[in-house]
Amino acid sequence: MMEEIQSHPSSFRDPSGYIFIHKQSVFRQINLTYRDQYDFLISSGLYQNLVEREYLIPHKEVDFIPAKSPSAYKIIQPEMLPFISYPYEWCFSQLKDAALLTLKIAKAALAKNMVLKDASAYNIQFIHGKPVFIDTLSFDIYQEGKPWDGYRQFCQHFLAPLALAAHVDIRFIQSLKLFIDGIPLDFASKLLPFKTRLDFNGLGTHIHIHAGMQNSFAGQGQSSESAVQITRQMLLNIYDRLMQTVEKLTWESKNTEWGNYYQDTNYSKQAFTAKQTLIKEMIARVQPATVWDLGANNGLFSRLASEQGIFTIASDIDEAAVEKNYRSIKDSNTKNLLPLVVDLTNPSPAIGWQNAERDSLVQRSPVDLVMALALIHHLCISNNVPLEMVAALFAKLGRWAIVEFVPKEDSQVQRLLSTRKDIFDTYTQDGFELAFDIHFELISKFPIADTKRTLYLFKNRG
Repeated sequence: MMEEIQSHPSSFRDPSGYIFIHKQSVFRQINLTYRDQYDFLISSGLYQNLVEREYLIPHKEVDFIPAKSPSAYKIIQPEMLPFISYPYEWCFSQLKDAALLTLKIAKAALAKNMVLKDASAYNIQFIHGKPVFIDTLSFDIYQEGKPWDGYRQFCQHFLAPLALAAHVDIRFIQSLKLFIDGIPLDFASKLLPFKTRLDFNGLGTHIHIHAGMQNSFAGQGQSSESAVQITRQMLLNIYDRLMQTVEKLTWESKNTEWGNYYQDTNYSKQAFTAKQTLIKEMIARVQPATVWDLGANNGLFSRLASEQGIFTIASDIDEAAVEKNYRSIKDSNTKNLLPLVVDLTNPSPAIGWQNAERDSLVQRSPVDLVMALALIHHLCISNNVPLEMVAALFAKLGRWAIVEFVPKEDSQVQRLLSTRKDIFDTYTQDGFELAFDIHFELISKFPIADTKRTLYLFKNRG
């Protein structure tokens, strides 16, 4: 009897096919209803063109057919991704680059007589510092006069959050956790400054007028997009104007707590070098395939792993620090490093239909090695998280852990305590070791030269 195959809980909206997991590998079924579109995608040369430009994730066709699917036309196996991230975990430039890639793909598709029917931000992932499109079934055969089905989706998933981040507050990107289908355009229109209404070739049209048309047509049982006949040239103009609008949106941090951390740090040159040496030695001992640097700031220490060919996630709560990291990755063509905006005290939850469409942060773990450098005091003192709970979280996230303990005598901890009462009696080195002993075996510990700090290597007991 053949094995019953279950589709992935995030893959149910598209009747063209679905994703499923089999023996820890990812496959995608293409249904018979999508046969003509898939064949045209291949025969037109669009698939090959996008793969060669590194715009689309490659796949191979396989013979494996799941027992539950007599409707299957083909089964493809996409290239495996090391980690799935979500738009609400990206910095401004990541979301902007993802938007621009979506439009580039839309234009490339039209040149091959196809149209990008889906413009979801969730169809983008980052590989080696670059956005890559991952949904092979998002292409349809072009029909003259038909409007772009992905227009509203693009504006809600990309344009609205980017505009709000650029003109109002960077934290609006994280509001995509609340709006899984993208930020509603009428909501964005109310929040954007009046001057954006005057940008008739940009936000004025694609956010404000678009929102007004949606509201007008809502009571008539049709969408604003379906009411207009769109020629090929008109569609190209829409892509170009959207691209120009996105290009003009910028964000530069004016106020950040940790974006300049390494300029303000209390490390001497000797201490900095000693810390790097210890971390390299610990990484060499563990030999991980995956690393997660928690509180990575601009990713300086994350690169000690990524430069060895180890896939490394560099997460931080500070948007400016993650932005710096991402821009540096782009400029230097850094490989194996994924920067993300993550608040460990309020990490990404499981959201969507039945809370199963998008995994929580913890569900996407564990990795081989977690690094928490100069982070413990922020969690325990800034956020009142007990050491035992920090250790429990790290045990969920990683099989090994490199943790830097920063005592109260350190100037950075004194900075935190200068504005609050010291109620942290158990925040001591002994208390730290006792808390981590519950979940981890202590492998080694070394004082960091010219500091009061200690670097620990732990192995998960689980």
